[in-house]
Amino acid sequence: MKVTGRSLGRAAAAAAGALALTVTMAACGGDDDGGDSAATVDGIELVKADTLTICTNLPYKPFQYPDDSGEIVGFDTDLLGLLADDMGLETEIVDVDWNQVTSGAAFKAGKCDVGMGGMTITPEREAAIAISDPYFEATQALLVKADSGIAGLEDLKGKKLGVQTDTTGEVYANENAAKYGYTPVAFDDLSLEATALLANRVDAVINDNGVLYDFVKDNPDTKVATEFDTGEEYGFAAVKEANGEKLIERLNGVLTTSKEDGSYDEIFAKYFGE
Repeated sequence: MKVTGRSLGRAAAAAAGALALTVTMAACGGDDDGGDSAATVDGIELVKADTLTICTNLPYKPFQYPDDSGEIVGFDTDLLGLLADDMGLETEIVDVDWNQVTSGAAFKAGKCDVGMGGMTITPEREAAIAISDPYFEATQALLVKADSGIAGLEDLKGKKLGVQTDTTGEVYANENAAKYGYTPVAFDDLSLEATALLANRVDAVINDNGVLYDFVKDNPDTKVATEFDTGEEYGFAAVKEANGEKLIERLNGVLTTSKEDGSYDEIFAKYFGE
């Protein structure tokens, strides 16, 4: 399976334009006999022929991130690779603002077929997009400098707490700001948020536990001070229309099979260990 990754946000606009052109060409190029076009697989319409186009917001290691060669890899990437293999497709990854995935705007604009990003399933998101069965459990956690002395939100009075825009971590931080007396500071992605902590622009960072523990591996001067029992589950996203529902149904079958045949466990061990 070939994976084409766009690891820089600046590529998103160009990618969107190219994909929109592809959609137009595919729509005009159907088979004369009324059968499936090149951009349709088993009744599921794709924005680009022979390709599963995936929207995400980079980086979000270890779920999706550019490796040293610039290729986009990660836990979510590998799981959606199983779907692409099942459908006989290659994959292409498009970097967009995260709210374009959670609001469904990226799908309605024809930028992608499916969205990934360690996305917590919430009632608001279920109302806006089609979401797969849960595939990963998570909770919010607090990242701090190892020598900060900060153990929890109660130690942040008068301090700054970094949050990632349009995430459940931002919601949790905002809900508790008045109680603990800190100021939330928003960043567009995880990388900017974590870098702000290293640069002492914020005193702590809140985000999903999986990505923060991974960050600590590469930054031993930081630590996860505590977790918050938010009981979250991740799902993949698609447009909330019949075509998106078909794609999600296909994905749910692939996820079920992966847990039965051991491929899910292999991918999990690859990024999180045993």
